[in-house]
Amino acid sequence: MTMINLDPFDLALLAALQTDGRSTHQQLAERIHLSPSQIGRRLARLEADGVITGYRVVLSPPSLGLGVMVFTSVKLAHHGDTIVERFREDILLLEEVQECYSVAGEADYLLRIMVPDLPTLAEFTMKKLMRVPGVESVRSNIVLTALKRDGPLPLSHLR
Repeated sequence: MTMINLDPFDLALLAALQTDGRSTHQQLAERIHLSPSQIGRRLARLEADGVITGYRVVLSPPSLGLGVMVFTSVKLAHHGDTIVERFREDILLLEEVQECYSVAGEADYLLRIMVPDLPTLAEFTMKKLMRVPGVESVRSNIVLTALKRDGPLPLSHLR
């Protein structure tokens, strides 16, 4: 993917949106010192260029009864195309898995999992995750406290 050229106004706009994605064009214009129509054009360009890939609401897991966050390393028994593709398909169907990354190192995949409690984690691990074809081993780290979460992307290297 080609990196997009961003000027200081684009960077300020992206930083502002990462802080408050619900800001109106008027609010962004006042903060960045451009007109609302210029903000709208820049947003449209950043969306079309793929810099802004979407907008979403961030929900509070504890407010929804999801009190346990877990980072789980998964090692596959084999690395053939069929096993890897089946793993990918099955992981995409598990709503507890919030993120899944193919990684280098001791594990093949790193997952971020959200569940209500430890008994649910045990059931999820034994009855769902360990039953995904090709999974050889699973190692989990339960989050005790989140010190920083969903931080904004660093933009200072683009200035």
